[in-house]
Amino acid sequence: MIPDPTAAATSRPSELDNNSQDQANSSGAVNHSEDESGNENRQKSVRKRRRAHKGSENVKCKKAKAGRRSVSRKGGSQSKRRHVEAVTLFEVITMGRGAMQMVIDDWIEAYVTDRDTSLLDLISFFIQCSGCKGVVTAEMCQSKEDSDVMSKMGEKLDEVAGLQYKKFLAFPWILTVTWPMDTDSVEYPLIQSGPYGRWFHSEFCDFVSVLVAQCQHSVIFDNYLMSTLISLLTELSDSYIRAFRHTCTLAAVKLMSSLVSVALSLSVSIENSQKLQAVQKTKTLRQKSTPQQERIHKKITELQEKRAEIEGMMDVIFKGIFLKRYRDVLPEIRSICMEEMGVWMKLYSSIFLSDSYLKYMGWMMHDKIPDVRLKCVLGLQGLYGDPGLLPKLDLFTSRFKDRMISMTLDKDNEVAVQTMKLLVLISKSSDDVLSPADYKQLLQFVYSSQRPLAATAGELLFSRLLNTLAPASGDQDGLNEEEAHKEQTLARLKALLQFYQESELHKHVVYLVDSLWDCGGALLKDWSALTSTLMQDSSSQSSDQTVLVEIMVASVRQASEGPMLAGRSGAKKVMSAREKKAQIDDCSKLTEHLLPVLPKLLSKFSGSSDIVASLMKIPQYFLPECPEAANTEVTSSLMAEMGAVLDLHSDPAVLEAAARTFISLCEGETTWSSTAQTARDSLVQGWVDQLTALLEDSLKGDSFSADEEKTAEILATLKKLRAFHNCHDLSRWNLFELLSPLLSAESSQGGAPPKVLLEVLPCLCYSMLWSLNMSGETLTSRDKAVAQRLQLRLFCERSHHHLSHYDHSVRLQAFLGVCDVLTAHSYQLQVWDPSSFGPLLYTPIPKLQRALLTFVCVHVFVGTDCDIQSSVSANSEVERLEDLHKRRNLLAAFCKLIVHRVLEMSMAAEIFMYYMKHHNDFGDIIKETMYRTRQIDKIENARTLVLCLQQLFVRLKREQESGGRPHPGVQTFTSIKELARRFALTFGDLVKFRECVVMIHRNGIEFVFQEFTQTPETPTPPYLSYLTILGEFSSKLLKPDKKTLFSYLQKHTAEHFVDHREEGWQPLIYYRASLLAVAEGEDAVSYVSSDRKPYLPNRSPFSKKLEGTSLNKNVKHRFVLLLPPAASICASFLFFKEVNLLVRSARLSPKLVKFKDPVLVQAIRIWIHFLSPWNLMQED
Repeated sequence: MIPDPTAAATSRPSELDNNSQDQANSSGAVNHSEDESGNENRQKSVRKRRRAHKGSENVKCKKAKAGRRSVSRKGGSQSKRRHVEAVTLFEVITMGRGAMQMVIDDWIEAYVTDRDTSLLDLISFFIQCSGCKGVVTAEMCQSKEDSDVMSKMGEKLDEVAGLQYKKFLAFPWILTVTWPMDTDSVEYPLIQSGPYGRWFHSEFCDFVSVLVAQCQHSVIFDNYLMSTLISLLTELSDSYIRAFRHTCTLAAVKLMSSLVSVALSLSVSIENSQKLQAVQKTKTLRQKSTPQQERIHKKITELQEKRAEIEGMMDVIFKGIFLKRYRDVLPEIRSICMEEMGVWMKLYSSIFLSDSYLKYMGWMMHDKIPDVRLKCVLGLQGLYGDPGLLPKLDLFTSRFKDRMISMTLDKDNEVAVQTMKLLVLISKSSDDVLSPADYKQLLQFVYSSQRPLAATAGELLFSRLLNTLAPASGDQDGLNEEEAHKEQTLARLKALLQFYQESELHKHVVYLVDSLWDCGGALLKDWSALTSTLMQDSSSQSSDQTVLVEIMVASVRQASEGPMLAGRSGAKKVMSAREKKAQIDDCSKLTEHLLPVLPKLLSKFSGSSDIVASLMKIPQYFLPECPEAANTEVTSSLMAEMGAVLDLHSDPAVLEAAARTFISLCEGETTWSSTAQTARDSLVQGWVDQLTALLEDSLKGDSFSADEEKTAEILATLKKLRAFHNCHDLSRWNLFELLSPLLSAESSQGGAPPKVLLEVLPCLCYSMLWSLNMSGETLTSRDKAVAQRLQLRLFCERSHHHLSHYDHSVRLQAFLGVCDVLTAHSYQLQVWDPSSFGPLLYTPIPKLQRALLTFVCVHVFVGTDCDIQSSVSANSEVERLEDLHKRRNLLAAFCKLIVHRVLEMSMAAEIFMYYMKHHNDFGDIIKETMYRTRQIDKIENARTLVLCLQQLFVRLKREQESGGRPHPGVQTFTSIKELARRFALTFGDLVKFRECVVMIHRNGIEFVFQEFTQTPETPTPPYLSYLTILGEFSSKLLKPDKKTLFSYLQKHTAEHFVDHREEGWQPLIYYRASLLAVAEGEDAVSYVSSDRKPYLPNRSPFSKKLEGTSLNKNVKHRFVLLLPPAASICASFLFFKEVNLLVRSARLSPKLVKFKDPVLVQAIRIWIHFLSPWNLMQED
């Protein structure tokens, strides 16, 4: 219930009577305080707390209340009236539709009594809804064509008073609105964020609709209300103030939509009256009633006049508001216009559904704002969805068909989806609108990465190709209904196969099935039809059977797991309870049907590796709780057929599918788990026995001797063991001892061939990984832990030996294997519970560590990015990407060893060197390694960065000194400096990494000056230019650290003669400047430019004369620090400290300092002249 107002309403200071139109001029004012503003309404409680407002609206409340006293009403109605009688029209928006109707009825009664006062209330309502804080002043005018009146219209600013004025004509009113200048910068109700804005929009539109609906039988045709209201909205919608323009445009288009509804009701009344008139005309002369006919004719005439009047109002709104605002600069206004235009065309098609109006819809489909395009598409969906409107859309369709097709590629996903739905409607309505080329383009969207768009394209595919096949009649050729259904299903499947093969997008069956699932799920889940087609159709090509099996497997996966696919977004992530139940039912049905049929399919297609590889994935989606799963005979038959298939095939796809299927069948306490485990163990035992027998004949000592036939058998058995060992723990068969002898001999001395080693190395790696993973259960004594470490050492030694194998694939496999095993061992050491036995510590020998690092540098960082791309330009892009993927795996495996502390962090220096050189291919991996190592030990990480830069710099110096041909692994000085800059950017938090940055600078200074003895032959340190690289880290220093490091630098340079005019000492000047410049927020380049001939800093601390004041603190500091510690030109006159003391003691500018000792004066002048290139001390 709506609470009573908290304060009594006050009446208007002056009221206008009904005869005010006869007066020349009269005026009234509507005041809006800040409490009445639209912006303050954000703070109003949604719990219907209302305040009484002062304003002219209360006049109507009093008069309406007086009028209600003469009418008998029920008590409940009177109670509701009391709750709403003391509120303004603006407040009624917050009170719901029921209260809105009551208040509008009261307003209509007040309008009949005093229409001028009530109109002012309505005008005030629209001003308030625009969020205006101000005053509305109304005057009366006599004529619209009065030139004096029209010259006063406009908007003005009073910057002194901070007010804006808008005077406009709402005939017969001249309204003046005054409001603060900042109104346009404040959120008005329609654009307020959160639920309030959406709620206000809805209630505001409802108010306009209810107003017209309640007035349609009375005051709407008085030639006064609507004329004034339309004039008001036309003027305000043309304002440059956004709030007025937006709010009143919305009100105008909603007013027009309401008028359309009124016109429709009038048309219905006219039609009914015309039918009644026709009935009267058919009567005989004795039955005819002339007065009744006249009344009907008069009624029809009145209704037609009213409809013409309404259509005139709509025409004024359309031409005066819509045509100006549909291309407004504000996208919200354009969206409103196009949304309502779609409503007008659908409801009142006799007027608006013509090419003269449809063109605006077509033009705005090119709008740059997605929401505007979306409103156009949604409006067109309503039109094309009505079959009766299609004949009027032919010209529009032919004109804008290409644009609609192109919008399926819109960057906004929702626009693309809705456009595809529109084209589906067009396709269903007419077969000849879209050409075969158009369909070919649109149907390819079933492979889109956006599921909503793909599902809509799937609907088009299903309706166009799959649903057009008419079912065969039941009486033809004696076919019953079931056979007719099978024939129709078979025809649909053939059409689907043809589409898939013509699309030439193979390996995308799962995406095709996912796109068709919503509309064609009944076809795809018809398991009996799919399996019967496969069992009976022996004339089809092998490729068709393969695709059909893939479709069935994809349908099984879709029914079991849902529409979550890798690479496709937009699917529903959370399933409802109803959807979960449907999914369980589908799984139960497919298990019940496919479990007994699958062995027959495996038996039939046992000769095709592609088909059986797909069929063997199906048991992974079976439901163990299905009653059919309890049938051990069926389960045993399935296991037997799977074993028979594995005896025939050793393809990786078949073996992987079988291994994964056995995982799902063996896990848990299911009804078939024991049967599956027995079958798996029997298969593995047979392979191990077979391999043992083969190796006894082929492996004698350290030599491997076997003919091609035995080698093929060994290779096939190893592939099966490798595939199953990857998914299952086969430790009890002790494969490590069985296979490790194959790695003991060199290939040149009778060792195993590379293709055998490529299977043995992964098997041994899996054996070690399972052993480490099960350490908590298997290691029950120290002897077992020692035996495990011995196996680990043996595996690393054998893998290290094969890192230099002549076959490239063997080297890669050995590297990946040893990296994976060492990483897993490090992880087990970290998670090991000390209270129980666990793996013992094993550290790879330094020789193995260096071999791993060398392997990465040789096989991963092969030339620059450009060189790699140009070298494979002749090959396909797919091959280049596959090669890049392999190299990224190698680098990631090595970086894991560093992150897991298997290798020393310093070994990462060689990796960090290539951060910029191979940034496009490996930058993300190297950067992640850098951050992970910094989390482990930030100081050691900083040392690694320093080591990286110093090694690069030393290599460059040696290359320059040798003067030979440039080595491809040596980077230029500019690239090293850029690398240092990128390293410096990784130190974001200056306080957190303060110690690291200081260590980098101290280490760099020591690197340059340590063990350097100055001689005439070597006047400068050989690595002095490294200071330029070190200066890239100066911006990351805190001010106290800059001073400390400068002192540390001075300590190392104090023993050497530094000639600042020599070219060789410029890096030192640059580095000094970087330390000093950063102290005042500058950089070293502001002092010394690296692109010019170096000279002393071009900003002198004495550039301003210090007259009558002491030397500035910063000036003194810079003066002292910039003085060279050992300059021979000044050593003969005075010590530096004495000169500095005398200069600092002088409280005037050096120009004004007068010393009695001429030698001292000359010394000071030489010192200052040495510091500044501008010769700051002028000669007297």
